[in-house]
Amino acid sequence: MGDFNKLQKQMNVRFSDVKLLEQAFTHSSYVNEHRHTERKDNERLEFLGDAVLELGVSQYLYRKYPNMEEGDLTKLRASIVCEASLVDFANDLNFQEYVLLGKGEEMTGGRHRPALLADVFEAFIGALYLDQGFDRVLSYLGYYIYPKIKRGAFSHAMDYKSQLQEHIQREKQADIDYEIVDERGPAHNREFVAHVHIHGDTAGIGVGRTKKEAEQRAAEEALDKLQ
Repeated sequence: MGDFNKLQKQMNVRFSDVKLLEQAFTHSSYVNEHRHTERKDNERLEFLGDAVLELGVSQYLYRKYPNMEEGDLTKLRASIVCEASLVDFANDLNFQEYVLLGKGEEMTGGRHRPALLADVFEAFIGALYLDQGFDRVLSYLGYYIYPKIKRGAFSHAMDYKSQLQEHIQREKQADIDYEIVDERGPAHNREFVAHVHIHGDTAGIGVGRTKKEAEQRAAEEALDKLQ
């Protein structure tokens, strides 16, 4: 059984109803093997957490990127709440240590199965929402998730060069040029530095493993400054 006191200390959160937290980490296979305990699995909490997480991320993106089009907001949100990202969040917090599994599921590697870990993360969000409300969820996301967005962990989902072009065209007519100003590191680990110039002035600087990535990062920095 997971040590849920340890988990709460790790995450700096204290549940009023610890049973909600335990339910968030309880897989249906565990419930099937422990029917006498009247335990509930995490599937309903996962359903709720999915909606709460989407709203929390949507609210953040809406405010952080006031000039981003609806289609781009949708793409970015999708990359943040997709299964692969949820698994990364769960792994970062060592959620796999606390999952309650049936013996069969445990033996077949269920503790590290991506879909299971993604479900547990959503169920945890649902449990936190029920126990402490939406503001507490936002506080949690602000500590664990929003900084990843701000650092550009999901920038692969965005075309910042197109966004910058659209923004400049809306605001004023101006020439946009990209320049690779430096290449450094060995051939197998090359790093590029790009500048984006607007009307001849350097508006953003970006670093990437490829020229394209460096230019995207430069465009992202320029957008941040303009917004």
